[in-house]
Amino acid sequence: MTISASAGSAAARAPARGSIQVAPLTCAIGAELGGVSLADAARDDALFAEIRALLLKHRVLFLRDQEITRADHVAFARRFGDLEDHPVAGSDPDHPGLVRIYKDRNSPPEHYENAYHCDGTWREAPPMGCVLRCIETPEVGGDTIWVNMVEAHRLLPEHVKQRIAGLRAMHSIEATFGAVMPVSKRRALKASYPDAEHPVVRTHPETCEKVLFVDGFTTHFVNFHTPDNVRVGQDFAPGASQLLSYLISQAAIPEVQVRFRWRKNSVAIWDNRCTQHYAVQDYWPAARKMERTGIVGDRPC
Repeated sequence: MTISASAGSAAARAPARGSIQVAPLTCAIGAELGGVSLADAARDDALFAEIRALLLKHRVLFLRDQEITRADHVAFARRFGDLEDHPVAGSDPDHPGLVRIYKDRNSPPEHYENAYHCDGTWREAPPMGCVLRCIETPEVGGDTIWVNMVEAHRLLPEHVKQRIAGLRAMHSIEATFGAVMPVSKRRALKASYPDAEHPVVRTHPETCEKVLFVDGFTTHFVNFHTPDNVRVGQDFAPGASQLLSYLISQAAIPEVQVRFRWRKNSVAIWDNRCTQHYAVQDYWPAARKMERTGIVGDRPC
């Protein structure tokens, strides 16, 4: 059905109940939604519940042409839960919880993010999920890749699954965001956000699926050095680091990925508990401006 412009912007974006169009993008992860405005979903319980169910199914959702305000963005994200600040990027002063990720020719290329990661695993309770909106993007480049880490775990050889089932690992903000800081600031950052210990395989709190939970923030295992794993020194070092590198590399498998090309007012919503993502750094010195809300999560178990 076509709605005339004279019907007004609110009516033009208001979908009929059950009219969300869902187009899966790969066999493993991701779907693009049509016929829905996040401004409406922020205020409509049934519409929001439908989106949340789709998120659990597809793990990351994409929407185009979301001409919404920052207040709408924040209001929609808050339907999932409280929002968190970022200790390095900070928040928009008028919209707490909304982080501006603005890159341009004055942003040194070495300061860009270019690792597969799950947001905030250096926190004791990493984000439940995130809502990311594109404000400005290059004509070409600046895509983002998302990864289904449930499927990454499922595809592991059985003997690897058995070996890692009880392992735990440390995740560090000091070794990542802190790496470019002067020593004093880096140590202060770690004092505020000590390394966080998480299971290598976490259980999704809503779907009960097993998730491979190591990423670009993971530095080392904390309980690897046991008689079951270590016979001689080579088993421990480099044995542990080789296993960790192998596990982290699983995010780079194309069969468990979806790649999204941004346009202005495109939005991605992802379940941070079972996905990783990678912001492709192929666009410097062009500008790429994104605004993100992170939703407070729970402690992985």
